Amino acid sequence: MSAGSDELLGRRLRAARETAFAGREEELAVFTTALYGGGSSVLYVHGPGGMGKTALLRRFAREAEAAGRPVSMVDGRMPVVREADAVLLVDNVERVRDWEEWLREWYLPRVPMGALVVIAGRNPPDLRWRADPGWAGALEVLPLRGLRPGDARALLDSSGVPAEAREPLLAFAGGHPLALLLGAAVAVKDGGRWTPHQDVVAALLDQLVGEVPSAAHRHALEICAHAHTTTEDLLRAALPQDAGTLFRWLRRLPFVRSGPLGLFPLDVVREVLEADLRWRDPQGYAAMHDRIHAHLADRVRTVSDADVPGAVAALLYLHRDHGEPADDRFREEPLREEDVGTLLRVAAGTEGAAFWAERRPEAFRLYRRAETGEPVAFTAWLRLSEPDEEELAADPVVAMAWAHARATTPLRAGEHVAISRTWALPPYRGNSPVMDLIRCRAIGDCLRSERLAWSYLENAERYGMRAVSDDAHTLFAHDWRAVPARAWLEGRNQRPAVAALEVLSQAEFAEAVRQALRQLPRKDALAGSPLTRTRLIAERGGQNPATALGDLLRQAIDDLGEDPRSAKLHRALSVTFLRGTPTQELAAERLGLPLTTYRRHLTAGIERVRAGLWHRELYGT
Repeated sequence: MSAGSDELLGRRLRAARETAFAGREEELAVFTTALYGGGSSVLYVHGPGGMGKTALLRRFAREAEAAGRPVSMVDGRMPVVREADAVLLVDNVERVRDWEEWLREWYLPRVPMGALVVIAGRNPPDLRWRADPGWAGALEVLPLRGLRPGDARALLDSSGVPAEAREPLLAFAGGHPLALLLGAAVAVKDGGRWTPHQDVVAALLDQLVGEVPSAAHRHALEICAHAHTTTEDLLRAALPQDAGTLFRWLRRLPFVRSGPLGLFPLDVVREVLEADLRWRDPQGYAAMHDRIHAHLADRVRTVSDADVPGAVAALLYLHRDHGEPADDRFREEPLREEDVGTLLRVAAGTEGAAFWAERRPEAFRLYRRAETGEPVAFTAWLRLSEPDEEELAADPVVAMAWAHARATTPLRAGEHVAISRTWALPPYRGNSPVMDLIRCRAIGDCLRSERLAWSYLENAERYGMRAVSDDAHTLFAHDWRAVPARAWLEGRNQRPAVAALEVLSQAEFAEAVRQALRQLPRKDALAGSPLTRTRLIAERGGQNPATALGDLLRQAIDDLGEDPRSAKLHRALSVTFLRGTPTQELAAERLGLPLTTYRRHLTAGIERVRAGLWHRELYGT
């Protein structure tokens, strides 16, 4: 009775595993070819924990048994193979001590010809296997990736997951079989609702990541999960200690991949590390995010022009609601003279392209499919400092942007507007990878521009900009004086909404400085100054605005005293505003000056302070 029960249970387990097996057609085809003598003698399957290596070996065992071959499936040990038709399946090969060289040089060469050995482990074989001519035709390496979307859905179907839970579970698991199965169990139990419960997260962390050598190693993993790609430079900015050592450790992990821009983990590893840290240490998560964000924001401002879209994409990736970074299927290049004809064909029926290609060819960029070189889109980044009647007549989008700027907060001396114009082939309009790349370029140009007043972008609704529309066009406007780059980035950084700054004309600014100097002894009066809401004060973040304004004015007066040529102006300002002299007559008397001379010094001093502060308002510190 007992033996029969065991046998029945065994059959039930095998049946359940068969039902849950999905995909892997390519790996099965390679094994079948080798099984019937047409392939390599040794197959090497590798992939991170939970990727389905054991399930695949079980399927290999069934295929071999069906072919009448004697099969041995072992875990972390190497039995002697004597039969020429034997099939040996070795799981968890890394448990064999010093296994790799021993297998390559001693064990496998003694396996009889005709036998088939399949080795499975987390890490790929080292390069010495591939560098050895003897193994060139005898070894085939099978990297095990996540399931294809269709196979992942089939797995959830076989597990009975309700329809409403499938998409969030697929987004979380990223094709990882163990994550799909664990999530499916939760979704079925909860009646269709699915979120990454902490028991699922903990189980996946154990299986995928396991124990790490130290807290610093764990933090390096968390950084790698949070950033789109991780370089040693980024790691050093977020975790200064032993960045080089930790980077080398990361790149050797079986669940971390290397790409042209740096390291990145499997999707499911990224998800579980993120979910665990947010739940376990919210303050630590926020601090890590801020360090990475500051590093990437600085990089946007300092990289070469060609690297701007990638740098912006990496920054915006930190805010997952803004989508994935633009991929490498498209490339960006300057417009050449021979490309103008293609531009005109792409822009057929729309305004502005021909006019701007002749007037500002240097403002254009062309976007091609990287694989074929096919041109698919063009953009022009138009930097305009004043309205031009010919430009307004030629391009209604530019006319609409200028009308909006003049009707709200007009430009001040030396400022400009920037208008992004885009023309694309129909399949690439709207939300598409090439449009993501174009948006990243436009945002990067905004963040790197000096003296930019207004920007007007197409398809930028996700970036918190104001829609400006007429009957035919919609642009997204942003006043970079009212919400400068740093404040705008903080708004994207899930901070509370940043209050817009006051954008004063030069005359309004001058009058505000004169009023504030007179109110200098009274902090309560300074609190009402429009200067407290300008860039001038916003850059002194963390201070009470009235206190910051008072300190700034006193410092500006003191700075005049450092220059002997301004000593007379410094004395006039000090006596009048710092010492609180009640009347100009008394101030002139204290300085021993005729009233007219004192007033001339005072006026010149106020003008010097105003000019210095105005420069800081426009250009920053």
